[in-house]
Amino acid sequence: MADSWANLAQRLGSDLHLELSRAGGRRSALTSALREAVRDGRLPAGALLPPYRSLAADLGLARNTVAAAYAELVAEGWLVARQGAGTRVAPRADPVRAARVPRQTPARPAPAVHQLRQGQPDAASFPRAAWLASARRALNAAPNEAFGPGDPQGRPELRRALAGYLARARGVRTTPERIVVCSGFAHALRLLFGGRVLRGPLAVESYGLPFHRAVLAAAGVRTVALTIDADGARTDELTGLAGVRAALLTPAHQFPTGGPLHPRRRLAAVRWAEARDALVLEDDYDGEFRYDREPVGAVQGLDPERVVYLGSVSKSLSPALRLGWMVLPERLVGPVLAAKGEREAWAGVTDQLTLADFLDSGRYDRHVRRMRQRYRARRDRLVATLAAHAPHVTPTGVAAGLHAVLRLPPGTERQVVAAAARQSIALDGLADFRHPATTMPAPDGLVVGYATPSEYGYGPALEALCRILPATALPRTPPG
Repeated sequence: MADSWANLAQRLGSDLHLELSRAGGRRSALTSALREAVRDGRLPAGALLPPYRSLAADLGLARNTVAAAYAELVAEGWLVARQGAGTRVAPRADPVRAARVPRQTPARPAPAVHQLRQGQPDAASFPRAAWLASARRALNAAPNEAFGPGDPQGRPELRRALAGYLARARGVRTTPERIVVCSGFAHALRLLFGGRVLRGPLAVESYGLPFHRAVLAAAGVRTVALTIDADGARTDELTGLAGVRAALLTPAHQFPTGGPLHPRRRLAAVRWAEARDALVLEDDYDGEFRYDREPVGAVQGLDPERVVYLGSVSKSLSPALRLGWMVLPERLVGPVLAAKGEREAWAGVTDQLTLADFLDSGRYDRHVRRMRQRYRARRDRLVATLAAHAPHVTPTGVAAGLHAVLRLPPGTERQVVAAAARQSIALDGLADFRHPATTMPAPDGLVVGYATPSEYGYGPALEALCRILPATALPRTPPG
């Protein structure tokens, strides 16, 4: 084992670590270690070295060995020695500069002035004080084993808290043993499909996040588009899809168009899964945020053995926490854990423990209620602003969630999105979410998030939005 010079604090003002290898003689090992310390800057030019007697005692070497190493480095020009002034690093011995590593990804564009992109909560509203209080309580109460190797299923405290909360707030039927903690929805997809727990093809809604389709494509999964309308996905189309054994749906609030899945279509999806020995994947991405209707419970409650329920805190708290969960049919728990591996490398234990206390203490419910009121006020302000300044632009999907779809006159979406970019407004066109293989009509629209802007920045963001909208509706083409 290498010897270490652990402390030069008395002479240099900071610690310095030297490795003396077994290879070669002790003098050669010391000279090599000192050269390396000068090269990489740990011994800067002009630094005073300890007297060779002190260094010899620290390292357990003979005085003559250290004296000879100093003399060799002086002769080579690495060190300088003067009578009565000690031995120092030579001024000309500059450390090697770090190489410039080329960027692996293109530089990010400058942040937009007005953030109206969907999918992000108000970062300034993160409940810091309440989260800190839960963190303190959770860490004080945590058993010692919690700080050992992680359990790939997730901390039992969090799984118990989630089972209770999801049953109470979302109508999910589960036990802690059926919950697997993950780092978010995309991670769940990677485990289910990248881990070969499930295989494609997979039925998806005709409008959805391109990022999720990219995750599935990377796992070799072909996606088949289901038509959507005012009642959500046309789940009756599932019966005509040969080879499809799973369907990914957003039943509480179709993303991004907005409406809930009609009860008849919910039941049709579950009956299809039962008849085909298939599964429904339920993405409950913002189910807590509803404004003008009663809560829409989880489809999972209709048949826990045929529905995989997927959720996270990315909309309710923050995407930075990287905490999500899968509520699984009993037969899938083992395969998902096998895909995940023996060690938990994604969701940190301290955040899991904190979220468990946050749920159990009622702080999560209070936070959601507060944000529901705030987001509803922002939604109302968006609707009122459009009614006053752009009455020809219709907002839809506003009964729940954190975004609205603004229906635009035909043929105007592309130019409005371009105008938004010129005005430094971050938003998305509806076409960005369209499945490339769908044959359903393609209406023009904008997907506008109203959760992200700060309180003081929301008004200017709405003003900027109104400036880029078409001034009037395009005339309708008379029927031929």
